[in-house]
This record gives sequence, structure tokens and C-alpha cells, in this order.
Amino acid sequence: MKLAYDIILKPVISERSMDEAQNKKYTFKVAVDANKTEVKHALEEIFGIEVKKVNIMNVKGKVKRMGKNVGRTAASKKAIVTLTPKSKEIEFFQGL
Repeated sequence: MKLAYDIILKPVISERSMDEAQNKKYTFKVAVDANKTEVKHALEEIFGIEVKKVNIMNVKGKVKRMGKNVGRTAASKKAIVTLTPKSKEIEFFQGL
């Protein structure tokens, strides 16, 4: 069984994610093998919030070059989480 902290890796801090935080939508980088249900339960356990909806997207790795060598950065997975209207907000995003 995976722990909640193994599923939720880190929050995504960008202009778009900060604008959506006003509407109780938060973006997190999650484990590649995590599904929507696991993300929902992990966030409810970590932050003590009520999750309404979870949208997940796979992010392909970018192609990078170093001289003749061509490689690819690691693929990842992002989750955009919408909270219920009566749920409290996540304090981490309020300080930014």
C-alpha cells in the first residue's frame, strides 16, 4: 500500500496555477502510477479537505540535446484538483 506522501510529490507553482487557486483549483505533481481515486484520498488525508473533482494529465518528457547526444527528460503526471465550495482552502497556496 502506498502512503499519501508517495502519491503527492509536490505542488506546481506557476502563474496559471496561482490564478486558479482563487477558484479552489490546485495543481500538484503526482506519481506516474497514481490514479484519480488515489490522488483524492491522499489529498484528503494530507490537507484535511473535501475534493470535488480530480483531473489528471500525463506530461511527456521534453527532448534535450547536449552536443551530438539527444535525450529526453523524465515524463510526469499532473493533477488539477477542484475543492467543494464548503471545503477549507489549502494554506500552502495562500502564502504565495
